[in-house]
Amino acid sequence: MAGYVQDDITPEELAQQADLYRPFTQAVRELVDVTIRTTVDDDEIRRAQVEIEAITARLRASQLPGPYGVRFGQTGRGRPWGNTVVGLRNPAAPPLVIEHDESGNGDVWADFHLGAAYEGPPTLVHGGVSALILDQMLGEAAGAGGKPGMTGTLTLRYRQGTPLGDLRAEAWIDRSEGIKTWAKGHIIGPKGVTVEAEGVFILPRWAREAIAAQDPGTPTPSYFE
Repeated sequence: MAGYVQDDITPEELAQQADLYRPFTQAVRELVDVTIRTTVDDDEIRRAQVEIEAITARLRASQLPGPYGVRFGQTGRGRPWGNTVVGLRNPAAPPLVIEHDESGNGDVWADFHLGAAYEGPPTLVHGGVSALILDQMLGEAAGAGGKPGMTGTLTLRYRQGTPLGDLRAEAWIDRSEGIKTWAKGHIIGPKGVTVEAEGVFILPRWAREAIAAQDPGTPTPSYFE
C-alpha cells in the first residue's frame, strides 16, 4: 500500500530525528497560535510575512515528493509523523501523546491541550476537531487490542460544549468479530464528558493480504492510518 514504508532505521537514528523535529514542529505550532492572537502593528506583520516566506523557501529546497505517510521499523510500530492528531512533525496536530494499558486489552487515553487554533464556537473546540480526535483514539484502541483497522463508521454524540484548554480523551474496545472491531470513547472537560463516540474499525483487504504474505516473524502493525 502506497504511503507505508519499512525503513528499518536504528533506535539511535529514530531518537536523533525525534529530538530534531519535535522542537522544530513545536516552534511552528507556536507560530500558528500567535498568527491568530497577535496584535502587533501592520508594519511588523508585513516584516514577519517576508521572513516567514523566506524560511519556507529555504525548507522547500529539499522535501518529500508527497505526504509523510507511515514508516515502520523492526518493532512494527508505525511512525505517523505527518498525522494531523498525533504527528510529531505536523504543527496542525495538538499533538496527542496516547498512552496504552500495559495489559494489551485496548484501553488508551491522552491528556492534551487545545488552544486558539482549534476553536469553533467562541471559546469552544470545533465539533469536527472533537470527531478527529475521537476517530484517532478509537482507532488506537482497536490496534492496541491487536485488531488494527481503518474507520468503517464513526458515530458521535455531543453532550455539551468542549471548552478550549486542558482535556482528556479515553477509548476502549467494545467487542471484536473477525476483521471488525467495535470501539467506544469520549472526551472529558472540566465539567465531565463532552463528546461520546463509537465506531467500527475494519482490517482492509490489502492489509490482510500483506500480513498473510509477510514473514511470520515480522510483527503486525499495531494500527493502520
